[in-house]
Amino acid sequence: MAYIGRFAPSPTGPLHAGSLVAALASWLDARAHGGHWLVRVEDTDTPRCPPGVAELQLAQLARCGLHPDGPVWVQSQRQPAYEAVLAQLATRQLVYPCTCSRRAIEQAWAAQGVARSRHAELLYPGTCRPDGLDALPSLSSPSTLPPTPPAAPHAWRLHTARALAATGLATPPLRWTDRRLGPQAQDVLQAVGDFVLRRSDGLWAYQLAVVVDDGAQGVTHIVRGEDLADNTPRQILLQRLLGLPTPQYLHTPLVLAPDGEKLSKQHGAQALQLNTDTDVLSALNHAAKALGLPAAEGTTATEALARWTLAWKARLQSRA
Repeated sequence: MAYIGRFAPSPTGPLHAGSLVAALASWLDARAHGGHWLVRVEDTDTPRCPPGVAELQLAQLARCGLHPDGPVWVQSQRQPAYEAVLAQLATRQLVYPCTCSRRAIEQAWAAQGVARSRHAELLYPGTCRPDGLDALPSLSSPSTLPPTPPAAPHAWRLHTARALAATGLATPPLRWTDRRLGPQAQDVLQAVGDFVLRRSDGLWAYQLAVVVDDGAQGVTHIVRGEDLADNTPRQILLQRLLGLPTPQYLHTPLVLAPDGEKLSKQHGAQALQLNTDTDVLSALNHAAKALGLPAAEGTTATEALARWTLAWKARLQSRA
């Protein structure tokens, strides 16, 4: 099977040092495999995506010599595809509407003495989960979702236990192997529970959109930051529900801020400074260092990328 990889940033702000690590790793992996490298704009959370940022990110990638091998897909233009998939899951009675707010979920657990930890989502307590198959709504059209009642905005959640049973994964945990982290396992029902596929404000959740688009683009290899590793079992579950192949995964080391937190826009990560060729080479060298690649000082960005591609290919061969 031909290699197809991708880099899929959210355009909530300019690319920063952590973003470049993921971009460079995915580009190098594609080049070392002799494959294709795609770029996808993951702007499903449109309120957090200021105008012009996606174009800025693409310009930053180009400035670093990272050019996609095909048209750039934009998730906000992919609404019909997501609607069709959600309608399919609803017809199969694998999703259900949920009117619970995040605050209501926290209050439900707080009443039982359970508090949310700092970086974790609380499991959904099942308040809106239907008890029987007949309680689930049916869709009149496979491509049209029922309108949201004005008085009761609702999200759509995956019925995880039923989904696991439908895919033959009901016996925990779900297992997969990461190319860097090695064997991984997660009990999706206990660790994640019934997760949201479409939010109550009508916006699409990352988990659904990324699986649908990876499948539509034929992505075979996913290289991304380690902070997304725990999303993988949810995505594998959805892939199996939709009859899509599961790509190979490689999660790269995270770039950390001085306080030990993941470097991110929320933690004040600075935009890449790429004004001069020296700036570009410096940014690329920092990203390469995070990936365990040798410095390529005193050369051009193009020459550095070629050198790192050979080093990445040698790494692949040594692990074969």
